[in-house]
Amino acid sequence: MSNNKATPRISIIGAGPGGLAAAMLLAHAGADVVIHERLDRVGGRSATIVADSDVGQFRFDMGPTFFLYPRVLEDVFRSCGMNLADEVEMVRLDPQYRLSFESGGQIDSTSDPERLAAEVARFSPEDALALPRFMADNRRKLEAFRPVFENEFESPFALLRPDMLRALPLLRPHRTLDGDLSSYFSNPLIRLAFSFQSKYLGMSPFKCPSLFSILAFMEYEFGVWHPTGGCGAVMVAMARAARRLGVSIELGAPVEKILFDGRRATGVRVGGVDRPCDAVVVNADFAHSMKSLVPDALRRRWTDKKIDRKEYSCSTFMLYLGIEGNLPDIAHHTIHLSRDYRRNIAEIEAGGPPPSEPSFYVQNASVTDSTLAPAGHSTVYVLVPVGNNGNGKTATQYDWATQQESYRNLTLDRLAQIGIPDIRQRIRYEKVLTPVGWEQDMSIHRGATFNLAHSINQMLHMRPRNRFEDLGGVYLVGGGTHPGSGLPVIFESARITSRLLAEDLGLQPDWNISMSMPADRESELMAAQ
Repeated sequence: MSNNKATPRISIIGAGPGGLAAAMLLAHAGADVVIHERLDRVGGRSATIVADSDVGQFRFDMGPTFFLYPRVLEDVFRSCGMNLADEVEMVRLDPQYRLSFESGGQIDSTSDPERLAAEVARFSPEDALALPRFMADNRRKLEAFRPVFENEFESPFALLRPDMLRALPLLRPHRTLDGDLSSYFSNPLIRLAFSFQSKYLGMSPFKCPSLFSILAFMEYEFGVWHPTGGCGAVMVAMARAARRLGVSIELGAPVEKILFDGRRATGVRVGGVDRPCDAVVVNADFAHSMKSLVPDALRRRWTDKKIDRKEYSCSTFMLYLGIEGNLPDIAHHTIHLSRDYRRNIAEIEAGGPPPSEPSFYVQNASVTDSTLAPAGHSTVYVLVPVGNNGNGKTATQYDWATQQESYRNLTLDRLAQIGIPDIRQRIRYEKVLTPVGWEQDMSIHRGATFNLAHSINQMLHMRPRNRFEDLGGVYLVGGGTHPGSGLPVIFESARITSRLLAEDLGLQPDWNISMSMPADRESELMAAQ
């Protein structure tokens, strides 16, 4: 707890996963924390869509549906004297997901090594033999890169830390993810099975840095989980925990501007009222919030011009469908990979119309979770990666206003390829979200749902920093800062930022910050005991 007589006041902009985690940690450390959330619900793009229909209520995750590596969030709760398991039920999925290849065949992915080897062997017996080597190498890679994910990078000199110098040889910046996997797997479909996870970052496996082979490794090492009620239920649990710690969460309270004395933040303006504070934590979309809340003249490194020159992730075309009946033969998670995946990716990156034969992802969570739909009904979540709304590379000027319906029909037709041929007549609720919706309704720059791209020149100290370098008293959490996108990594950003902020405000938290990424399954099992 703080030794200071005056309790520091902290304003957090946005009740997304990073903002909620930071609020918990900082309130437990003794700060007076207020979250200002523009929407009428917590979670940001990880919120729950609650949809009423003639047949009852459907509940959908708006964005993330894969819950990977709960250990980081467990550590956040434990640091605040709570237990995540007491707040949210987590179900480990097996199979984790189904990979469906348009060119033929499928893999039911599992963290059981023998069953996984058997699935891979149906495509390539030689590649199945390489699985233990892949897992062992990435186990070492994750252990080596733990300092990367768990520490701030406030200057290029951070690369000279001993732990970084030990890790850098494994970074292999000259290799792409697909290129790195070619040293293990000769079959391109098997490489795709271990690299499609780059889409969690909104990137192509043919350009994504080789570091991110650890994404597939972590799925197979630690499992894929489903929180009962969806990932949005985790956000609600975090908000509940934050309030118990004394955090005030104001919904429907958009921040209009950040207030400054010179270049130092002194508060925020909400509803026309100036709210003074000692520090501001920005959990809103980085590019959008900087351009809308901070005058361009105050920013030296991250000017509007520089923000516009940066590379951003792809966007997504979304269908949220409440249907009559169930889909017992469709896995909880299905990833359908188009016949020409390279062309699919190239179409997304080139701008213009979205892919004509798109890859897509379907969540059929009702096979696991009966709380999401009325009795006798199911929720079906469909995601299609498409270009974002900006200008230039990885951007599209596609006219979604006039073309939304035709792309919706194309997407529904594609569902037949994974065994859902008759869905139109079963739809009882439907919501469509295009890149324009992501940008306008969710205030996401260019509708780039995965934030700044994770190219090698937009990582570590080259990403906007947790202790924001352009402004005094401003801190960042979420996918737009270090370490990057994805729920476990966003929670890690909250831990890094909270530690820096506590140091700057003279707080002395009693957090028991443990290493959140054990290197192997044995360590994970020991940590759970």
